[in-house]
Amino acid sequence: MRVLLSGYDSRGGVEPLVGLAVRLRALGAEVRVCAPPDEEFAKRLAGVGVPLVPVGQSVRALVTGATPPSAADVPRRAAELIAAQFDKLAAAAEGCDALVATGILPAAAGARSVAEKLGICYVYASYQPVSLPSPHHPPLPRPGRPLPPNVTDNRVLWDLDAQNANELFGAALNTHRASNGLPPVDDVRDYAFTDRPWLAADPTLGPWQEPADLDVVQTGAWILPDERLLPADLVAFLDAGTPPVYVGFGSMPMSASQDAARVAIEVIRAQGRRVLVSHGWADLALIDDRDDCFAVGEVNQQALFGRVAAVVHHGGAGTTTTAARAGAPQVVVPQGGDQPYFAGRVADLGVGAAHDGPTPTTESLSAGLRTALTPETRARATAVAGTIRTDGTTVAATLLLDAISRERPPVSA
Repeated sequence: MRVLLSGYDSRGGVEPLVGLAVRLRALGAEVRVCAPPDEEFAKRLAGVGVPLVPVGQSVRALVTGATPPSAADVPRRAAELIAAQFDKLAAAAEGCDALVATGILPAAAGARSVAEKLGICYVYASYQPVSLPSPHHPPLPRPGRPLPPNVTDNRVLWDLDAQNANELFGAALNTHRASNGLPPVDDVRDYAFTDRPWLAADPTLGPWQEPADLDVVQTGAWILPDERLLPADLVAFLDAGTPPVYVGFGSMPMSASQDAARVAIEVIRAQGRRVLVSHGWADLALIDDRDDCFAVGEVNQQALFGRVAAVVHHGGAGTTTTAARAGAPQVVVPQGGDQPYFAGRVADLGVGAAHDGPTPTTESLSAGLRTALTPETRARATAVAGTIRTDGTTVAATLLLDAISRERPPVSA
């Protein structure tokens, strides 16, 4: 069997595809991944022996460029991305039995169109429940399309979201569908998601609420066990004193990033803790050369988070799950998207604190850190760690291969 996994996303959105790809391959499937052409994605996939088919432009260059993406750019960029799906993704999917799409809506809609044209099995997977239509939560606002503050009925808001998606992406999608002999789609969002999407999130951290209109299949998070050793200089720093507090914002560019680094370092020091700063896409850096601080680049967070006092981060699904699995208390400083949701889950579960807004101040971060560093929070984080499932890739891979087997025509004797 041959499977194509596709996701136009940041590092946190590509990493789960790495985990699923490795598990599918272990079950006998041939797998390749379509993702942005960022060097770190290619390096990560090469490290596990999975081919990368680069699609679209670099996500890191897009979000960290001198001119950040604007809402006015969305239709144009979406049209370019949809065109890339019909071009690069279609070529990569030739001969495949299934296509699994994740990530942003226009890319997923293009991916399903490719699967439809080729007549192969298609699955959409979300890494968080709040991006899937449900009467239990509102949609995430789309760029330049804020939710009306006077509307509180979630079903009405989801209907409005569908209209916004059609206005932003419908024309570009249907233009390419027509040129490929496919009929027009009148609901881009529901077409991309299907009526039976998968939810690749842990049931403790991101549960799907019933009843709902969609028949959601929750597989659990797609996690690849990370066997990489921590760098020797990092191990030396960890061994040299008490567990530090980790600060990192992953693929978030963050405005005034060095101000955020300074605030974080000063707040952590004020509470008598050492500091571990992750550069990330915000290029966070140390503020002096004191030996109580250390800076790292790309490292094995699964190994690292078990050795820290707390994790201060942006609230991406992957980082939240990794910290929860490690039993590390968290302070989530959400920058946007699904991150406020995961910040709320961290607070609701009692495993840390949810920061109010994207910009930490001395007072606000101090309050969050005080909560995270209590013995009670540490005990709760340890307890919740035991509930986090590790079989998500096995569940998803088995479901997918079973679906392919059902859809294949019987072999004649």
